[in-house]
Amino acid sequence: MKLLNKLLIITVVIAIASGCKKLDIAPTDRFTDLTFWKVDANVYNALYNNYSIMYNSNLYFTEEALSDNAFSSAGDVTIISSGNATPLTGKFAGDWSYYYSCIKSCNELLDGIKQNKTLPAATVARLTAETRFIRAFEHFNLEKWYGDVPLINYNITQEESKTVSRTPKADVINFIISELEAITADLPSKDQLPANENGRITKGAALALEARVLLYQGNRMQDVATVCEKLMNDQATNGSYALNPSYTALFSDPTINKTNNETILSLQYVPTKRTWQDFWDFAPVSVGGRVNSMAPTQELVNDYVMLNGKAITDPGSGYDASNPYANRDPRLAASIVYDGYQWDAEGGANGTSKTIYIKPGSDPSDSQANPNGPDEYVGGRQSSSPTGYYWRKYFDPSAQAEYISGLNLHLIRYAEVLLDYAEAKNSLGQMNATVWDQTIGALRKRAGFTDPGATGYPASGDMTNIIRAERRVELALEGLRTDDIRRWRTAETVMNGYAHGAQFSGDPSTDNGFIRAQKRTFNPGRDYLWPLPANDVSLDKNLTQNPGY
Repeated sequence: MKLLNKLLIITVVIAIASGCKKLDIAPTDRFTDLTFWKVDANVYNALYNNYSIMYNSNLYFTEEALSDNAFSSAGDVTIISSGNATPLTGKFAGDWSYYYSCIKSCNELLDGIKQNKTLPAATVARLTAETRFIRAFEHFNLEKWYGDVPLINYNITQEESKTVSRTPKADVINFIISELEAITADLPSKDQLPANENGRITKGAALALEARVLLYQGNRMQDVATVCEKLMNDQATNGSYALNPSYTALFSDPTINKTNNETILSLQYVPTKRTWQDFWDFAPVSVGGRVNSMAPTQELVNDYVMLNGKAITDPGSGYDASNPYANRDPRLAASIVYDGYQWDAEGGANGTSKTIYIKPGSDPSDSQANPNGPDEYVGGRQSSSPTGYYWRKYFDPSAQAEYISGLNLHLIRYAEVLLDYAEAKNSLGQMNATVWDQTIGALRKRAGFTDPGATGYPASGDMTNIIRAERRVELALEGLRTDDIRRWRTAETVMNGYAHGAQFSGDPSTDNGFIRAQKRTFNPGRDYLWPLPANDVSLDKNLTQNPGY
């Protein structure tokens, strides 16, 4: 809790120090560049400030709507997913600025901490390592969206910022990986963290991010496997990680969400002090939702297998189109609200235990005066889901009114490490029953599967698609699906055509009656990279634009 509260400190003194000119004589009534970093508390405040701006809930959830997992009617997201974005689209400039602002703040700390003479050397090394991790994370986000980006690894001046050039993506990746490898020795393991430092960056976080970065390159699968094995097999050194017994509790239990053996790194929030509120526009109206800003798609729902492990399209799966949510992967109910969903408020103030009626005309409260219940699908009604589905994952039973939540948002979980490992081993031709049991089998058992057809190593089937579907449903609403379809080069398939909702359209002649939520277009010659913001390109003659823009 102490770390979480420190994240809330308003570091006005940082702004004051950075705004002062270099002086030969330091004033005694305020901090300057000559004095600010010599105060230990200021160094810590600067570090916690960087933690607080590393990422945010809007970036976390918006990525889902840029994939085939969800549909959002929000302006820039709709423009991007429909293929109509330009270098003037606001999100491109906003995200670019966000990441580089954090990099600037990190470089200021890395430069300034050298002036401190009172912190122990080991402490300086650790604070430096944490900051380098955050800086590497920001560069990773930049290169995955924009490709070649300026690599800023020192505290540049405002004048220099107008003359930077794009660094080849391969060089940025090499920098990120070398940074993560270099800092590991100076970071504690999870098991070495005292309770009041829960949430700070660890050896495990550096290794897990390295595995993700390597995985996204597609051609370094042996390196991915090697890094994952460090986390899986050398927990005495790198921290004791394991799957939490309850999948749902990771996202909805206020205690387990913050302290468990699965979380490797999370965005830290504190009830009533540092909060997020996105779920207010994810939940059904009848349980306290406001309007619907992002809804799950039918395409996501379709990837939740049956309890026997078979896909809903497989022969013998037992799938019943008239009762489509029965006998499905338990993570479906843990993540998505569908018609007839039994909503349990879990003792919280936000909503009561009730049935959620979404199919048009199904709500028993419907009347001639009020023909549509609050959660029923009504095309064009802002308060109801445009796909006939709502989110359940990250429901906070302890939230304040209007779903103001203090739950942490998981950036990296041990489950992802297992999925990385499964994908790497399969790519190397080394997937077998042992690897399956360590990874996909373990995830399914934790989810609640008991049928050997689901938990055992499959005798047949497309293992690549099995692993990809497993990754999709395990990590749904955690902001990674867009990354996956881009690195697999499947975005050109899954993001071309309609994003669908439930079978409520009433027109069986069009897409078998499934709602058409949005027509999407993805140009593979252009859209695998975002454009650099138009204003930045105009200000810096050394910046070039991505193809097609």
